Amino acid sequence: MKTDGLCLSRRNFVRVGGGALALAAASPFSRLMAAGAAELPDLPYTVNIVNTGSNATLVVQALLDQLGYLDTFNVKTTTTNVSDGTRLMGSLISGESDICILSGFSQVLPAIEKGAGLKVVAGANQLIAQALYTSNPEIRTVEDLKGKTIGTGAIGALLHQMVVALLRKHGVDPAEVRFVNIGSSGAVFKSVVAGKVDAGPAMTDVYDQQEFYGVRAIADFWSELPEYPYQGSYASQRAVEAKPEGLIRVLAAYGKMYRFMMDDPGAEEAFMKAYQSVVGAADEAQGRMMIKFTRDYQTYSRDLMLTQTQIDYMQDLNLEFGIQKEKLPFDRVVDLSFAEEANKLIEATQ
Repeated sequence: MKTDGLCLSRRNFVRVGGGALALAAASPFSRLMAAGAAELPDLPYTVNIVNTGSNATLVVQALLDQLGYLDTFNVKTTTTNVSDGTRLMGSLISGESDICILSGFSQVLPAIEKGAGLKVVAGANQLIAQALYTSNPEIRTVEDLKGKTIGTGAIGALLHQMVVALLRKHGVDPAEVRFVNIGSSGAVFKSVVAGKVDAGPAMTDVYDQQEFYGVRAIADFWSELPEYPYQGSYASQRAVEAKPEGLIRVLAAYGKMYRFMMDDPGAEEAFMKAYQSVVGAADEAQGRMMIKFTRDYQTYSRDLMLTQTQIDYMQDLNLEFGIQKEKLPFDRVVDLSFAEEANKLIEATQ
């Protein structure tokens, strides 16, 4: 795939010790930027992406295709969508996939501790785009959840962790509630609406339709837990070593899309076109709420970065849950050189 008018020339990517990535430019980046238009060279491989199968993810993928940003950065990809974090991890560890772009990553850290060849390489959706809903008229606040049932995912998974963090922030002992493993946030919401559980987290696409569904939001995660990094991108060590330039180009494509969604005046129209191609026209209000939330709260990591504070926060939660035995050094779990280089590519096409 080729692109027109891309102001960037060839860069050489060299691997050094233990799979760490050293990026040696043919000339300083500022001179490359001034040198005029040049196409990124073809890569001799395809980057295999794995993401969750939520509607939110599928819509973002459709928007990426619609915008043509993978073509902009001349990278061939395949994308597989799976139902849960276990399948995400399995796909990467087995070598079937190279990188996950949009997913909670708390489970990646204990996997690395146990020897899995994985690396967190970028930030993605930084604010938790979910609220805690209930259809039980007796529940008005988070404190009212004592002795009640809460639908989440598996113990230690993203939905469970963020609910536990929210409970603790409100002084509720997680041992005083009963967690029910339902699965995805979509499945949790259906259980809340049906009254099968007393409360549960679900996406903001239904936030302005609470009366229609007969539910109430008793807390929102984005304002209550701003320190919780909702989603990140992580890759297999195999891909880090064998496909570094491809990973960078994929991150650049997604990063450019994040900026488009947050900044471009035409983002809502483009997003809704992608939304309707995935979901259909029936739930248009939900799609408009999704893109409004993204733009109002600037939810994505503009520079694809994650901080040590965010990684430490996730590790501390894992240690509390007993799914991680020791806190790992930042450099053992994170390599942000990919995000840094992706930012340079994005800036070259602005």
